[in-house]
Parts: sequence; structure tokens; C-alpha cells
Amino acid sequence: MAEEWFERWFNTPYYHTLYKQHNSNEAAHLLASLSAHLNLRKQARVLDVACGKGRHSIILNKKGFDVTGIDISPANITHAKQYENEKLHFHRHDMRKLLYTNYFDVAFNLFTSFGYFNTKREHIKTLQNLNKSLHANGLFVIDYFNTFKVLKTMHKSETKTIGGITFHIKKEFIDKKIVKLISFDVNGRQQCYMEKVSAFMVEDFQELFSKSHFRIIDIFGDYALSPYCQNKADRLLIICKKTVC
Repeated sequence: MAEEWFERWFNTPYYHTLYKQHNSNEAAHLLASLSAHLNLRKQARVLDVACGKGRHSIILNKKGFDVTGIDISPANITHAKQYENEKLHFHRHDMRKLLYTNYFDVAFNLFTSFGYFNTKREHIKTLQNLNKSLHANGLFVIDYFNTFKVLKTMHKSETKTIGGITFHIKKEFIDKKIVKLISFDVNGRQQCYMEKVSAFMVEDFQELFSKSHFRIIDIFGDYALSPYCQNKADRLLIICKKTVC
């Protein structure tokens, strides 16, 4: 089967160059807020879904949690494994497939690491599997871009030079997805990648969570956990509780 866009793009070093401003400091800010709000017990079992190179997992582990990070990118997991310890483990895994059953206390899906799939069925199946991976009354936290604000402020094209690479970015809203075409030159060789993320609004998540047996308990609009305001929020941060197996 042909590689999905996210399998190809996330497995390159250029993805991490383009988004290098989203670093460990940003992750620490978010997780300090979330840890205080969730009041998780020490030694809680945590699943970091689409963990990338492990920046959130590492911080959660340092807070005393037993953390499992999963990501579809072999390059990301190879990098993350250097930080493994007795209570921090990384696995290459597709979030659309079930990993464990009734095992985790909380699952995190951070930095818009959802909405990648072609069908609603795939998104619901993914959430249903995450539900099954949690203990009774387990929590699921998703951090998504605020689609309303993204569409309102979206520039159709922009150029960014980061780490010595000039990225040419074109954005479009196509078939209820925000599509980003990213092109750049490395050592005289042209590179081109795509991002294609569903333009999910709060109402869409309400439907997805209802069909995957989660109940929304909190919605925030930034990493300081300020109230969500559709017109102003930088993020859409939703906390859910498992309702049934």
C-alpha cells in the first residue's frame, strides 16, 4: 500500500525543523497546566498518542508517571528510545489499532496529532480503541488547533526560513480539510510534502466522542487552560472521560 502523507512527512527531519518553535518549553507549559488540573495520582499509567520524538512523554515521565509513547514514524521512535527507562517506553504503532485493553489511566493526543485520516469511520474507530485502552473512568485529552480561527486568519501562501531551509507553504480549504503543501530545496534537490488535517469544530468532536463512548468534561482555549472562545482561542483543548467499555 502507498504511504499515507503523515507516514512520509513525519518521518523526515524537515518536519521537526519547520515546527522547531514547538519545543520542550512549550510542552512543559502545557503539561504543568494539565497535570495540576487533572490531579493524576503518582505512578499513573499514561499513553502519549502520536508522541513524535517524545517531548511530552519525557516530561510526563519526569513528573513520576509510567508513560508509553506511540508513533507511526520509525525515525521518531528510534530517536525517542534513547530516553527510555523502567517507566518510559516507546513503540512504533498506528493509533488506528488497539495497543492494550483497560490499561491506562489517561491518554494524551497533543499538538494536533489527529484528524489525519480519510474517513469519519477511521477517526471513530481510533477513538473507540483509545477508549478500550483506558481503565473505567479513564481520561482522554486532545489538543487540536482552533479550526475557526485557523480558517479566519489563514494566509494562502507564506515563506519561512528556518534552520537554513526556506519553506514555501501553500494552504487551502478543500473537502472540509485544511491542506498544506510544503516545498523546499535541500542541497539542490527539491522536496515536497503535504499536510491534510480535518477541519474539526467543537460540534464535530462532540459527535466523534459520543460515538466512541467519551463524555466531554472540559474545553479550554490555550495552554494556560483559559476558557474556550471560538473567535479568539489559539487552541481547542478537550478533556473527556470514558463512559463505557
